[in-house]
Amino acid sequence: MKTKRITTLSLLTLLLSVLLLQPSEAKVYQLYYLGGQSNMDGQGKNKDLPADLKKPMERVMIFHGNPVPDNEESGGLGIWAPLQPGHGCGDFSSDGKVNHYTDCFGVELSFAAELLKHDPGANIAIIKYSRGGTTLALNGAKFFGNWYPDYNIGNRLNQYDYFLATVRHAMAVRDIDGDGEEDILIPRGIIWMQGESDAVQTREMAEAYKKNLKRLMDLMRAAFHEGDLPVVIGLITDSGVYYGREPVMNYGTIVQQAQEEYVKDDYFAALVTATKKYEYIDDWHYTSEGYIDLGRAFAKAVLGLQK
Repeated sequence: MKTKRITTLSLLTLLLSVLLLQPSEAKVYQLYYLGGQSNMDGQGKNKDLPADLKKPMERVMIFHGNPVPDNEESGGLGIWAPLQPGHGCGDFSSDGKVNHYTDCFGVELSFAAELLKHDPGANIAIIKYSRGGTTLALNGAKFFGNWYPDYNIGNRLNQYDYFLATVRHAMAVRDIDGDGEEDILIPRGIIWMQGESDAVQTREMAEAYKKNLKRLMDLMRAAFHEGDLPVVIGLITDSGVYYGREPVMNYGTIVQQAQEEYVKDDYFAALVTATKKYEYIDDWHYTSEGYIDLGRAFAKAVLGLQK
């Protein structure tokens, strides 16, 4: 009888040990990249947010790459953190250890909220890297920076390099929410709000926009190893308030046409035109209400492509 008890106890101990050694089920995050220039940075004021968007968001993590001008070394540093207000105005920064938040927000808050509205049980991961004033054309943005992949000036670092650095740093983290379990990130879409700078300087830059946009989106898809990853583009619009001059962007219609043609030629791309109805706080930037609406519009568009 004693031997039988010992055997039973041994079996139970062995079973418990096996169960403890079994890896926990990995948490799966739907991953989105947000990029572009200042209207992706976001100029919405945190004080204008509705109550449900003012606090850190459950089930949503964000890695916001440190935005810098071309040829600086710290571009793309960041940490994974719960999504909260403060990722806007272009003044957000990170040293790879601590985030320095602002009193502004971008589309990320309402974007994530809309995704969770459609799938309340989802886990959302956002990678953001954007910088105001940047263009897709080589040397087009002066001290703001450019996304041209073949940039070869100075120490040859530009916004495309910082995008790659941001993604590399973000994807190197195995446990993004810090719960002690490795997470799985599934790329689900690229959201792009940019083009104003390409539309304001020269006709040549504006006419090259479609080619430059296609190449950059192809390279970004490749960075996520998804050739048909959904891409959502925000249509640029003109405020018409630059010292009373209208339009503000001399070649805005050319870039707008390029954006329209890009999504027409790409089965896995969509254009958000809600920007046509937004009011402005200055020559270039939308009101807080505009950024909230734009985030929702981006989410609905990418969900439509996923179907």
